Amino acid sequence: MSTTTAETSADVTERPAAAPGKARGREERGALASLASHGVLVTASLIALFPIAWLVYLSLGPDKDDYLHPGRIWSKMTFDNYTFVLQETNFFDWLKSSLIVSLGTTVIGVMIAATTGYAVSRMRFPGYRKFMWVLLVTQMFPVAVLMVPMYQILSDLQLIDTYLGLILVYCSTAVPYCAWLLKGYFDTIPFEIDEAGRVDGLTPFGTFARLILPLAKPGLAVAAFYSFITAFGEVAFATTFLLDDEKYTLAVGLQSFVSEHDAQRNLMAATAVLIAIPVSAFFYLVQKNMVTGLTAGGTKG
Repeated sequence: MSTTTAETSADVTERPAAAPGKARGREERGALASLASHGVLVTASLIALFPIAWLVYLSLGPDKDDYLHPGRIWSKMTFDNYTFVLQETNFFDWLKSSLIVSLGTTVIGVMIAATTGYAVSRMRFPGYRKFMWVLLVTQMFPVAVLMVPMYQILSDLQLIDTYLGLILVYCSTAVPYCAWLLKGYFDTIPFEIDEAGRVDGLTPFGTFARLILPLAKPGLAVAAFYSFITAFGEVAFATTFLLDDEKYTLAVGLQSFVSEHDAQRNLMAATAVLIAIPVSAFFYLVQKNMVTGLTAGGTKG
């Protein structure tokens, strides 16, 4: 009995001595993994931020050919390019046009996409599955194929060189994707909420507006951001359907710095930096809901 007791107590005394060694091993591996992950994140951040920093750097060069010798910019940095763009061009007219078209596309597109996605998610009308596939098929046609028929339609409706015409064209691009996105998000909202709304005497639209939409803010934020970016940076449709220089959007106005024999790249860089400001501001407004909205519609449950 004494021998067994002595062996048992010896094992007990030996186990705590081995534990610190294992703990240190785990801590060392954790530190190395943390260092490696931070190194990857820092590298990825530098890769992502470098083009932006380079664009800002080139925008400070006073000459149009400074991009060929970027090392010379450091000694002669100036904000004259920004002054010229803001004072000597139609920048503010382009900005006004871009905001009208982008915000109009966002509001109208999200409204149509939200009602469409909710209807397909909750209602089982004949052909509702095929309807969503039809929306998906519309995204398969390239811009070159759609340009002529759209121009003919807008011409018949007398909407050439109007903001409304361009908004409707952009909605035809944004709505199908946003409808798919919001349909997946609405699928994650319990159907019992709709039933509770009907018990309280709400109409289907009242249930949608007062109960479902407040719960769908993350999905709506993603749809709004996609619609805004689609309209804000598009060039082909805006160049074709807008004829008046004062109605050009920023993306089209940026082309005015490029001619057949010349390209004022310093002014283009400065304008590109200014163009990024409204997009960054809009992203800041919706970024709280962006991550949730991008992942919530991935699975149903």
